[in-house]
Amino acid sequence: MAGPGFGNRIANGAPKAPRTRLQQVVYWGSVLAVWGVIFLVVFFAVFARGLPDTSSLYNVDRQPSITYLDRNGALIATRGTQQAPPADLDALPDYVPAAFIAIEDRRFWWHPGFDPIGMSRAMVSNMRAGRIVQGGSTLTQQLAKNLFLTPDQNMRRKVQELMLAVWLEMKFSKKEILALYLNRVYFGAGAYGIEAASQRYFDKPAKNLTVGEAALLAGLLKAPSRYSPVSESERAATRATVVLNQMQEAGVITAAQREQAVLEPVRVSRTLATQHAQYFIDWLDKEIRGLVGEPTEDMVVETTLDLTIQTAAERAVNRILERDASKGVQQAALVALDGDGRVRAMIGGKSYADSQFNRAVDARRQAGSSWKPFVYLAAVEAGYTPQTPVVDEPITIGTWSPRNYSGNFGGPTTLGAALQNSTNTVAAYVADQIGRDAVSRAARRLGITSRIGLEPAMALGTTDVSPIEMATAYDAFANGGRRVEAYGISRIRTPSGRVIYNRSAREGIGAQAINNPALYYMNQMLRGVIAGGTGASAAIPGRDLAGKTGTTSDYKDAWFVGYTGGFVAAVWVGKDDASPMRGVTGGGAPAAIWKGFMTAALPRLNAPAIPNGPAMPEGWIAPDPVGDLMGNIEDPYATGEAADPNAGVFDDPTAPQPRLEVTPPSRRIDPPDQRPEPDAPPEKRSDPLFF
Repeated sequence: MAGPGFGNRIANGAPKAPRTRLQQVVYWGSVLAVWGVIFLVVFFAVFARGLPDTSSLYNVDRQPSITYLDRNGALIATRGTQQAPPADLDALPDYVPAAFIAIEDRRFWWHPGFDPIGMSRAMVSNMRAGRIVQGGSTLTQQLAKNLFLTPDQNMRRKVQELMLAVWLEMKFSKKEILALYLNRVYFGAGAYGIEAASQRYFDKPAKNLTVGEAALLAGLLKAPSRYSPVSESERAATRATVVLNQMQEAGVITAAQREQAVLEPVRVSRTLATQHAQYFIDWLDKEIRGLVGEPTEDMVVETTLDLTIQTAAERAVNRILERDASKGVQQAALVALDGDGRVRAMIGGKSYADSQFNRAVDARRQAGSSWKPFVYLAAVEAGYTPQTPVVDEPITIGTWSPRNYSGNFGGPTTLGAALQNSTNTVAAYVADQIGRDAVSRAARRLGITSRIGLEPAMALGTTDVSPIEMATAYDAFANGGRRVEAYGISRIRTPSGRVIYNRSAREGIGAQAINNPALYYMNQMLRGVIAGGTGASAAIPGRDLAGKTGTTSDYKDAWFVGYTGGFVAAVWVGKDDASPMRGVTGGGAPAAIWKGFMTAALPRLNAPAIPNGPAMPEGWIAPDPVGDLMGNIEDPYATGEAADPNAGVFDDPTAPQPRLEVTPPSRRIDPPDQRPEPDAPPEKRSDPLFF
């Protein structure tokens, strides 16, 4: 029978000596180790299920890249994934890989794939902050994630990442892991790998990277879009400085090298810095898919853009936006076409980094008086001429009574002078006489595709249009009367040279849209706008120029569309929310942008004079020069020869003879006594006012 102390006896009844503390530690340590091994085996067996196939290590799954070239073969941009040949680690300067190790994984050369010290430090920091503020992943873990795993943040993925990191460390040397990492990591802007990133950001091979450039690329990895040197230059510079500090602390560079790197500016590639060209690329991106479908291979797109002219457009826009910011000029758009419809420059907004909305193509804003050439084109096609006498006086069409920007009425004038001075009453009256449907047909014939209403105020530009539409329509005045279609792609090919799409020389060029003498009359009148009218500020000495200003009610939109022989540019300025600017007219900021752009572009283009277009009808005799046409005409009331206010209006026997009846105003209009000062706030108006 067992008695007291039975548990302390052995088989022969002798007492068992108690375990020492060391023996207890060893015993329970062994027990825990056995159970720990069992737990780890089960744990990893569970999480190992669903691990990716590591045979895909060298496979690259990427979207095809599209490289865009300007008309001279210069690189504009590359969209999609850019995968350059792998960089040779031995060919890189020592400080390039060292920069990544210094900022991403200081103990890279010693850990087994994971860093317990770094993980513990990150865990403590995150617990103190109450959120994720620091990561503990090693460079090897990041490589495992990039190669094999999804970016999902959960326990299963983290365990799999750890397992794959250990596998990578067992299979490859540290140097091979570092080379894999540098050649596969994503640097933003579509660039995968250090070589592609160096070419994309700095236009140079990775072996030529400076200390500062290496630090900037290393700093990108934390968040490529957040630290982009293109859109976030200050933040990128701050991050690069942190990397330089870490490099110095790790002994990778000396204090003198750090100081030199800080003082030497890092210059981002001009093709990436030219962000306004990205609006053009966005526009082409949709067109490419319409031409060749969804890309399945790398492609090279040869475009119509001229980077030199594009840069001139960017400078002109930026200068005037900065100059007139105090007047509320917040956004601008510019489209320039040659005589065949090729887009040579496109500005879709102030900053592509801030807003990717392309105002040159997708925005629809009221045209204001830049619409009036369509009114006058329909008029001269109906038999009017620039010297046809008209009267600037109060009129009412239905219940609508237009008024002039000056607030006054000038009395007898000519059709040409009315366009030159952007007289609202005459434009509204003429459109009503010839029919607003005729105006609509003329606009459609030249290339306006937006909806055109037929209300009386349409004559003054209530139609919402885009800058590219206006440039397309005015191109017919610039090229001899031919209808064109704006386009930006000349050819699409593979990098090896196989042609996928090739635009024919005459594709998109339509039939004659304006015949003579209508084209001759319109060019004469639109020359007068710049020679001595509302667009006089856009004049460039020695150049044959024509165009039209446009300003809408309460200064919400301002336009200038102008041209020379075979080249046209449309400029719009305003605010995205369509709120008023402070006294900004078409002859102000838009004309200044247009003039600055054309002054720089025209010498490169060697543009000729505005062409005459098709032959004149047999027996047609040219009128007096435009200077005479825009002069004062005799007042029929002063001589007493015209008791009827409409007498003598049509002296041209070849012109139609409708009676020009003026309907008395149905309501009184009390305009301001004088033209408002340019910087004066716009007065509130109850009816549309365009000029």
